[in-house]
Amino acid sequence: MIYSIKKQKRGLNKLANGIVLILIFSLNGNNTYAQTSSKLSDKKIASIFALEKTYLNNAFKKVKKAGKLPRSTQKGLQPIDDWTSGFYPGNLWLTYEFTKDKNILKKAEYATALVENNKYFETDHDIGFLIYCSYGNGYRITQKQKYKEVIIQSAKTAIKRYNPTVKSIMSWNPDSERDWKFPVIIDNMINLELLVKATEFTNDSTYYKIAINHANTTMKNQYRADFSCSHVVDYDPETGKMRKRDWNNGNSDPATAAWSRGQSWGLYGFSFMYQYTHKKEYLAQAENVASYILNHPNMPKDMIPYWDYNAPNIPTIRDASAAALLASGLLRLAPLSVENGEKYFKAAEQILISLSSDEYLNTSKKGDYLLKHATGNYLRNSEIDGGLIYADYYFLEALLSYQQMKKKFN
Repeated sequence: MIYSIKKQKRGLNKLANGIVLILIFSLNGNNTYAQTSSKLSDKKIASIFALEKTYLNNAFKKVKKAGKLPRSTQKGLQPIDDWTSGFYPGNLWLTYEFTKDKNILKKAEYATALVENNKYFETDHDIGFLIYCSYGNGYRITQKQKYKEVIIQSAKTAIKRYNPTVKSIMSWNPDSERDWKFPVIIDNMINLELLVKATEFTNDSTYYKIAINHANTTMKNQYRADFSCSHVVDYDPETGKMRKRDWNNGNSDPATAAWSRGQSWGLYGFSFMYQYTHKKEYLAQAENVASYILNHPNMPKDMIPYWDYNAPNIPTIRDASAAALLASGLLRLAPLSVENGEKYFKAAEQILISLSSDEYLNTSKKGDYLLKHATGNYLRNSEIDGGLIYADYYFLEALLSYQQMKKKFN
């Protein structure tokens, strides 16, 4: 797993020369977010976190009784190895970070401990979601050594799915019915933060190099010329060559589908990869993806995307989770881009304003979820137009980032 750094640099230079065509679209093209007339006040943000405390407390009673964690309105509580189980502890940590409520802190510690065994989770690639959203936030806020140790062990587990020929981490297992030999999904980019942090914690460059290789492979094969991406790419594990693009979420045509949450996963992932590595090709990729999203002719005026930007029969069902993730990704990208940072901030601001409105914010104090109108998988009729725990997570994360940044950009 240790590779020649000189070879890596030559490969990256070739890759960079091929893709550093930043912003093939004008960021003013669609202009759906231009000149927002209102801003989110500190009072409004505080009221949202107060509301979130209600939903966290509603859910906690059930969590403690069942030993399971909330996933969605439709699917309710799920076992701790469900891919979403790290988000409820994450929401507790983010809410504690804002409110400093010691009761929420205790619940965050309890819920985080529930998912510790996921540090050995090898069934698929989701260990980054399971551990970094929970233990990652816990360590960032408390600096507990135990939390760091869990993160390191999780990274050791994650790289067991890495193939040095493909130079990627396998997302799901081979599936003969889908004709998949080594499937990789765009969501997998989010796991790379766990690996980068493991190198930071251990000084072992293995994790970092694998993260770089996976990002480069994704950049080369997952993306089309317009910087949209398919959900799935399948590889030949023996040769490393891409076999095909495919779908599992978003629209079912892998040649044109632009699953909205998938585009947001990519933006978010390449933004933090540039943040951690300072490799300009990742900034270029993130900005090109941002341009594709923000200038898409099917982006609604309120900036809450449909379930797929190229879905048939638009207007159609929205996905608040894609919007929350997009806002958080833009706010990771904004301070990194000298030229376009303010535009990204303003776009994120408009999304957060929309999500904070009565149209999308659950103000009933009933149930377990903060946001409405999130969509899990439209074509599979799964978790349609309801609450999703990860929509709430990225919304809270974005609100915290927004509050920290607004003095700089407003």
